[in-house]
Amino acid sequence: AAVCGQAISENEALHKAWPGVVEAMDLIGSTQVQGRASLGGNLCNASPAADSVPGIIAAGAICIVAGPNGRREVPVEDIPTGPGKTSLAKGEFVVAFKLPPRPAHSGDAYLRMIPRTEMDIAIVGAGVNLTLDDNGVCTAARVALGAVAPTALLVKEAGDALIGTKLDDAALKKLAAAASAACKPIDDKRGTIEYRKKVAGVLAQRAAKIALERAGSN
Repeated sequence: AAVCGQAISENEALHKAWPGVVEAMDLIGSTQVQGRASLGGNLCNASPAADSVPGIIAAGAICIVAGPNGRREVPVEDIPTGPGKTSLAKGEFVVAFKLPPRPAHSGDAYLRMIPRTEMDIAIVGAGVNLTLDDNGVCTAARVALGAVAPTALLVKEAGDALIGTKLDDAALKKLAAAASAACKPIDDKRGTIEYRKKVAGVLAQRAAKIALERAGSN
């Protein structure tokens, strides 16, 4: 959990298996920050806009939590409970992450929208992870959103919209609608509620298309 972003970015095996996880972590801060920032720190800071969190939620990652009473496993999406708040008990730490084995014909992707060109906080982030069968039909999908609610969200309805399809236009429209419907964003100078909801649907669609392309090449 304490491995820095730079080390994650340079890990070829992780790049190959989980490019969406890597690209989400790559978006955190500057080169200097990348040498210090960790996946565990980004999660436990519990910012709704943390870039790495939707990526690892979509991946189905599990946290290994250690504390005075031993160790336990917790899905990533169950760690943040609100801005700056987590479900960790006193004395508990996230010490590691478990990523599931990468199935054949599967892929993931993460995209975000920011007001500036770089080093800014996401208005919306979207992570998608999916698996195809030998005929190109989606058999499993997880969709996660960031910066659109008090915590990063696993949007089951959005993933379900893709399962049983080849990600045709109808499926992608259902995905976008489900992603937008799940949003409970704030309204501020960086983005209105309406804008964030719209962007969530658009980014989810785009991330799904990238994940689909990657799944087809695996």
